Amino acid sequence: MDVISFSMPPVSILDNVNTPINYNLHIGANRYNSRICALKTRELASTHQVFDEMPLSTDSLVWNTVIQTHLANLDYSKAVTTYHGMLSRGVRPDRHTLPRILSVSRLSGSLSLGKQLHGQAVKLGVNNDVYVTGGLIQLYGNLDGVDAAKWVLDNSEKKMSSVSWTLLAKLYIKQNKPALAVDLFNQMVEVGAEIDAVSLTTVISACVVLKSLKDGRNIHQTARKHGLEFDLLMPLRDAISWTSVIQGYVKNGQINEGFKLFRKMITEAKIKPDAVSISSILPACARMAALKTGREIHGYLIRNVVPINVKVENALIDMYAKSGWLEYASMVFSRMKSKDVVSWTVMISGYSLHGRGDLGVELFKKIPKIDIDEISYVTALFACCTACMVEEGMHYFNCIKSPKLVHCALMVTLLSRAGKFDEARAFIEERSVARQTEVVRALIDGCRIHKNLSTGKRLIEQLCDLEPLNADNYIMMSNWYAQSGKHDASAVWRQTIRDMDLTPKIAYSWIEFRNKVHVFRTGDVSHPRSERIYWELECLMKNLEGEGFSWKPDFSFHDVDEERECVPIGHSELLAISFGLISTRSGTTVRVTKNHRVCHSCHEVAKYISKVVSREIILKDPNCFHHFKDGSCSCQELY
Repeated sequence: MDVISFSMPPVSILDNVNTPINYNLHIGANRYNSRICALKTRELASTHQVFDEMPLSTDSLVWNTVIQTHLANLDYSKAVTTYHGMLSRGVRPDRHTLPRILSVSRLSGSLSLGKQLHGQAVKLGVNNDVYVTGGLIQLYGNLDGVDAAKWVLDNSEKKMSSVSWTLLAKLYIKQNKPALAVDLFNQMVEVGAEIDAVSLTTVISACVVLKSLKDGRNIHQTARKHGLEFDLLMPLRDAISWTSVIQGYVKNGQINEGFKLFRKMITEAKIKPDAVSISSILPACARMAALKTGREIHGYLIRNVVPINVKVENALIDMYAKSGWLEYASMVFSRMKSKDVVSWTVMISGYSLHGRGDLGVELFKKIPKIDIDEISYVTALFACCTACMVEEGMHYFNCIKSPKLVHCALMVTLLSRAGKFDEARAFIEERSVARQTEVVRALIDGCRIHKNLSTGKRLIEQLCDLEPLNADNYIMMSNWYAQSGKHDASAVWRQTIRDMDLTPKIAYSWIEFRNKVHVFRTGDVSHPRSERIYWELECLMKNLEGEGFSWKPDFSFHDVDEERECVPIGHSELLAISFGLISTRSGTTVRVTKNHRVCHSCHEVAKYISKVVSREIILKDPNCFHHFKDGSCSCQELY
């Protein structure tokens, strides 16, 4: 038996709809509006009183308001009675009436009433209205199953609106059928239906239930295509939701997208970032090209008095150290009221990256012993490698209870950098790590520093065997032969790369100037100021030759192919340095980043340039920061 007692048969109701009843209604506009306002704002009892006092009205707005009042108060019986009275007085239901009374049918569980209303909507010709269709989908989906709701959508003439599709998708999710919700969204895209933020957030929730990263990425692309990528987050009202997505962008290397979202969170969503938000975006600023953004975020923290905890301070230290401002990192560290093990290790790593391993070792000695762990020892060994402090490194290695591969590789790096190859070989045999690529590379670094060509050649061949699909290894082998004058053998190795269809990495260098990143590759002449850039380098070379400098190219252990065959002044790092010199004021530090290890020739040229122009040049490669100043480098030739 239905919850709602519907006394009049549906046929008589439908007949009444089309039977006009002539009422003489003359209601003043002001008085009429005030009554409607009262209906909307008063309590239920007073609503009936106002309604009873009103002359009989043929305006559906009045009736809709009363029905909505009963619906809001969960008085479904009176809502139906009011609707019955509306029909009996000849008032025609409109596109707002039927959705309300359909909600009454759904919430009261009366499917039979809903079917009567469906028939009435068809006779009135409003069954294809977006709101009515939505009401029918919700009715059948909740009381008769999603298949019935799908039938309503399939037979609707207006399928371009996202409302009906989204309601059906929500029903699929509610009934634990998220895969069908995703399929429905894909159909929605195929037919060209309207895509909005609500439909996107609905299907994203289905992907979360399915744990389907593939579907999530496809929907992300759809959102981007429709310009709704960031609108997905607008319904989210807390910093936690925004921070989660920002973290995702940063971890996946989509740095600029992370920045955009962080700004949008502050400016449009009006959400004040918390400590977690800040510590999530700061790693994206840990590079020289993003230093300005990092400093702006730090300034935002100070201006808006955002509470700064240890995690944020650690992120600031890491950001400043990795973006080339070691002095700022040291300042933040020194001002910390409390430090955890991350604080110490991040600062020690910062010193090591900038060639101040000695300061890193001294700082490690100040760490409370209770805080020292395996990661701490990694940073200590890294600092020893940078400063070439063998005895200290051996001491710290012996303190590790269960050394991992990373500890062993750093120990080999330390010994080979110090030229202690016999000790390094003995250590490798003792630890049985001879076939670990990290260890082989560590030995090659030592051979590069100490010009040990024969041993280096053997190690490169071993590396090619261990990593047969790494093109950089074959390039290094080819360069070794070319440097030794064996060009035929060099050509054979290069042909091997082509035969194996391997792609060597291309060397790039870049420099930030006036909020724009200028990128150079080897032999680049595409920059608008290329002529001036090369002219500056040629002038510098003449000055360098006058100072007694002579080119001594050495590519024996270099893993970039095109640089060996290019004139030295065409190397990407020198082009970026030259651009920095001609674009900035005298005395300004020039900051350049390169995606490959700086070659030996350019390293020597950069030292001399810093002396001739009396400027500091900071060049960051994948291994460390090179601070060129007054003709010397902070790496102490250990690169």
